[in-house]
Amino acid sequence: MGLPVDISTTYPEGAVSDKRKEQGDSSVLERRKVDEPKKFKVLLLNDHYTTMEFVVLVLKTVFRLSSAQSTRIMLHVHNTGVGVAGIYTREIAETKMAQVHDMAREAGHPLQCELEPEG
Repeated sequence: MGLPVDISTTYPEGAVSDKRKEQGDSSVLERRKVDEPKKFKVLLLNDHYTTMEFVVLVLKTVFRLSSAQSTRIMLHVHNTGVGVAGIYTREIAETKMAQVHDMAREAGHPLQCELEPEG
């Protein structure tokens, strides 16, 4: 009773192969393994000039973290010199890094961040 489904519109391209293996009366679709995209850490660097309050604001605004999470990360950056603000795919991590640099420049702070591959 169900409507026929065009599998090419149901699954992303490359997720399902057109090859079918015949097994008795039924046919089986082969699935191709799709690799997860590489992830990158966005690292905030301590500079001894940017205020703690501004770093918390950046973490809350750019990375959408709670006040408690932002404060914890800011203190870690302050005490160790570097801290992970978030882990994202390359494109998102690069966008977050650019947002941090833009926000810092507009506020007159030298806050820097960089990317590092996860793992």
